Amino acid sequence: MSIDVNNESGTEVDEQAILDIARYALARMRIHPLSELSVIVVDADAMEQLHIQWMDLPGPTDVMSFPMDELRPPSKDDDEPPQGLLGDIVLCPEVATKQGQEAETQHSMDEELQLLTVHGVLHLLGYDHEEPDEKAEMFGLQAAIVDGWRAERGLTGPSPAPTVS
Repeated sequence: MSIDVNNESGTEVDEQAILDIARYALARMRIHPLSELSVIVVDADAMEQLHIQWMDLPGPTDVMSFPMDELRPPSKDDDEPPQGLLGDIVLCPEVATKQGQEAETQHSMDEELQLLTVHGVLHLLGYDHEEPDEKAEMFGLQAAIVDGWRAERGLTGPSPAPTVS
């Protein structure tokens, strides 16, 4: 799995954890091991520009996903996953910090960025949360991936609750 993490935000973030959880999520979703992903960490101004340009919404957001080859997880266990470019995930640590502090179970910026990375991966794979049934599926899968990754790393305490908008 080729995953690049590029921090352009000026904020120190745990890039290794972002890389690790992205790799874990893609493996868990059975994405081809030669697929490629880019994660870019930007400041609030850059995120706001992207948010306005692509969503026509004001202000910075927490995560944006830009799919390339529209890869999907294989439908059956014995299907060979396709290889390709997943696309880009853009994260904003300033928004992640605020969301982590405001969450029901307060957590750190890095924990929020890990959650947002999984959220972004799922969007790249075609998941959405516009409708209640889609939201239940996506957020359930997101929680299972984050919980599995945390358990594998021996991290204790509650996983961050979904705070993405």
